[in-house]
Amino acid sequence: MGSVGAKEVPVLLNADGLRIDGRRLDELRPIQIRAGPLPQADGSAFVEWGQNKVMAAVYGPREVHPRHLQQSTKAVIQCRYNMAAFSVDERKRPGLDRRSQEISKVIAEAFESVVFAEEFPRTSIDVYIEVLQANAGTRCAGLVAASVALADAGIPMVDLLPAVAVGKIDNAIALDLKKEEDNFGQADLPMALVPQSGRLVLLQMEGHMTEPELAQALELGVGGCRVIHEKMKAALRERYSTAPLAAGAA
Repeated sequence: MGSVGAKEVPVLLNADGLRIDGRRLDELRPIQIRAGPLPQADGSAFVEWGQNKVMAAVYGPREVHPRHLQQSTKAVIQCRYNMAAFSVDERKRPGLDRRSQEISKVIAEAFESVVFAEEFPRTSIDVYIEVLQANAGTRCAGLVAASVALADAGIPMVDLLPAVAVGKIDNAIALDLKKEEDNFGQADLPMALVPQSGRLVLLQMEGHMTEPELAQALELGVGGCRVIHEKMKAALRERYSTAPLAAGAA
């Protein structure tokens, strides 16, 4: 592989069908989820997904700011997705850029379809997502972290929302792209769904896929989401499992 400055395209899929990090096309990167790492938040979660590290915190339901956003029939879900200036190798200006604002809006809309917001009229549910280290798929990692944080905060939802990106590399459909695959691949398809019904609440695509490739990508993504969903539930079970009695207690 050439230097970063030379922009040489790496080999994304070798002769054995293995990807740049040794995974097969249908394999996820390692995922670790911890619920409740921030005691001062109403709900929180930390997700390590490959080389991504993402923290999410939820506050609310609470008073709406700014007040003119208040709705009389339901809670307002406000999301702030931000990539820390040190989260990527290249220089990034601190603060919300256009991409961060767009992802914040998309994630908020995804949660509006699953949160029982009508139970909390005239309030705000504020979701903060901070990407501490980025290596492709951060919006999906952020959505997973935020979903676990909402559950940790006791916000009633139809279900947890797993998310994953599927892409096209060297004319093959691959699950859970990493940075090199995202940069040099042919397409990227982040998605999120309600596992019980299979209803998609987020679906975006950059690049091009044929109709059969899109069908294959959706099938692969749904399978990946179901695996991630189990990991999300396991993180919450671990958080709220009953602690064993202290040794030597009477």
